[in-house]
Amino acid sequence: MNQIVDKFLAMFVAIALFAVVVALIVGIAWLVGRLRSRSSDRLQGVVYVAPVVLMLAAGLVYPALLTIRQAFGGPTGDVGFSLTNFANIFTSPELLRPLINTAVWVIAVPVLATVVGLAYAVLVDRSRFEAFAKALIFLPMAISMVGASIIWKFVYEYRPAGAAQTGLFNAIITTFGGDPVDFMQSRPWNTFWLIVVMVWIQAGFAMTVLSAAIKAIPDEVVEAAKIDGSTGWRLFRSITLPSIRGSVVVVLTTVGIATLKVFDVVRTMTGGQFDTSVLALEFYNYSFRYFEYGTGAAIAVLLFILVLPIVIYNVIQMRRDA
Repeated sequence: MNQIVDKFLAMFVAIALFAVVVALIVGIAWLVGRLRSRSSDRLQGVVYVAPVVLMLAAGLVYPALLTIRQAFGGPTGDVGFSLTNFANIFTSPELLRPLINTAVWVIAVPVLATVVGLAYAVLVDRSRFEAFAKALIFLPMAISMVGASIIWKFVYEYRPAGAAQTGLFNAIITTFGGDPVDFMQSRPWNTFWLIVVMVWIQAGFAMTVLSAAIKAIPDEVVEAAKIDGSTGWRLFRSITLPSIRGSVVVVLTTVGIATLKVFDVVRTMTGGQFDTSVLALEFYNYSFRYFEYGTGAAIAVLLFILVLPIVIYNVIQMRRDA
């Protein structure tokens, strides 16, 4: 009975919040409609921007400041100033492995996803089945991280030797006379097998962006290079790659940011066991399983610090290209 009451209460709160948002939008539209004179342009801008600023302050800025305060407290987020939580990240054996794994992910996933996406975009460019081929590699982007992880969990499924293999890879291996492999427990290669899943998901994004950049290269430039004798690899290295350099940087940085926050794949496929954990998963564990809020907050702050230079570089690069 209590669960039913809780569900109805949650539904009522959601409906009430939706009604408040709708009323706010209608109220802003009405107020702006009453301020249509030229002298009120700035006031109209304030009316539009103020609710967004307030929501950002309440939903983003305040929680961020609270997280930073907890990060510099004790392991449980006590008030105070200490670097103990950050020191634990770099010295604790339980967190050193996730830190190393995160570094491997951040290096491998953006590079592999960009290489696969770029190679695919170049190979299928202006072919007869271009649209169909691009749809195939883009489909994983439409699948949730958890859904993709479950699919690959079946691909990597392991059964002892002699048993019927339900995993695709082990079925192929045993068909050719090999012994089944427990992909998720074979250290350190299990991290690589998880990285494959993320690359499979992100390659479609890389292909889409880079394919659009390749098509934006003027035909006159390509034809002039061919007349000068540039073909194949030389054409790609001298014309295509320099022309899409900005798009390559955008893809690398975007995929890198997404990889730093990787959680779903590891949580779904291994739960962080067998030395496969990453910082994002440990942030969840320390905050919501071990209730060491200070350590969890320190991990969150570290992830933010790692993402920040990538974002800044991306913004600078986009401004230069503009």
